[in-house]
Amino acid sequence: MVLWLVLAAIVLAEYYGYQAVRTATQHWAPGARRGVAAGYWVLTVVVWGVAFWAGNTRQTGNTVLKSYLMSLPLLLLAGKLFMLLPLLLEDLVRLGRWAVGNSTRPSGTEAVAIPRSEFLAKFALVLGAIPAVGLLWGMLKGGTDYTVRRVTLKFPNLPPAFDGFKVLQISDLHTGSFNSTEPLQRAVAMINQQGADLILMTGDLVNNRATEVEPHIPALQGIKSELPIFSSLGNHDYGDYVAWENPAAKRANLERLMQNHAKIGWTLLNDTSHTIERNGDKISVLGVQNWSSHANFPKHGNLPQAHAASGDAPFKVLLSHDPSHWEAQVLKYPDIDLTLSGHTHGMQFGVNLPFMKWSPVQYVYKQWAGLYEQGRQKLYVNVGLGFLGYPGRVGFLPEITVFELRRA
Repeated sequence: MVLWLVLAAIVLAEYYGYQAVRTATQHWAPGARRGVAAGYWVLTVVVWGVAFWAGNTRQTGNTVLKSYLMSLPLLLLAGKLFMLLPLLLEDLVRLGRWAVGNSTRPSGTEAVAIPRSEFLAKFALVLGAIPAVGLLWGMLKGGTDYTVRRVTLKFPNLPPAFDGFKVLQISDLHTGSFNSTEPLQRAVAMINQQGADLILMTGDLVNNRATEVEPHIPALQGIKSELPIFSSLGNHDYGDYVAWENPAAKRANLERLMQNHAKIGWTLLNDTSHTIERNGDKISVLGVQNWSSHANFPKHGNLPQAHAASGDAPFKVLLSHDPSHWEAQVLKYPDIDLTLSGHTHGMQFGVNLPFMKWSPVQYVYKQWAGLYEQGRQKLYVNVGLGFLGYPGRVGFLPEITVFELRRA
């Protein structure tokens, strides 16, 4: 059903996109009109054809370039969907006027066709350019326009020695999407500028294969921290989206990925915990493998095991990649004070203003970006540092989050 609705939307968008071009050029010379019409359909067919080829061969060759090629129809389609809205409303009005006129016309006379508005067609073309240009900006600039978000979190049970403790979170690096090391070098410089006491990474280091991160290991090794840097696994780290030649190859990929975490200098928390001491006070950092309440994502994590390893520490921070884990399991452990997740990316597209947040991903995930609270427990969903699929970001820019923990 969903597929048919998507196909119907694409067909309508293409039809009305053509109608807008056709109407806006109706007073041009016939040859010019024919050239524009042919150009419209040639461009449309070429873009969809190239994207289809790139999608079917995305696991081979230049995978980064192919991700850009696969996104080209998105630029055109977004524009045409915006163009569709005023033209569809106009057609409904035209239909109503035609029906009224037909019911009152004298018998034996022909119904008069109501032409499209050239002004409205030109307005639709301008309107359609807005999302297309926005998505293009997201590809050229937004995908690596790193932002630092500062969040103060207050807890009554925070040990006194940790009052003012600064925790930095990054997530969803998706290193396989980068075609150079320069963006991550900039991100690392920004991370080091924050002077965080503790640095955490909450999953999806790669898109599919462990080798994707290896060109970026020297850059990521540059992250400075006096305390160990802790990390966890996300759904993309398991290689589930690759047709491996055999199960052993898939297991070897995961083992190599975990070794790469170690090469970077990160301590991977797979269903375990680590205690941090400061002036005699303690907090625990727990980490679980990916666990999702959604059926199409894996449930590898073992929270009971990680929780048992955390002992009786009075304050606990959990790394869990998928935010759906929070309501499904984490809230059953009231001594887990703060859960840090990623995964959603804010869908890399939406409205992100102080007074309004919207993204299509909110219809899939109840907790999808920013801070959520239930009782004393808190969840923060980081929208990620990298990108996947659409090679850019609009609205929800790549994020480095700095938390200041305060004793309230």
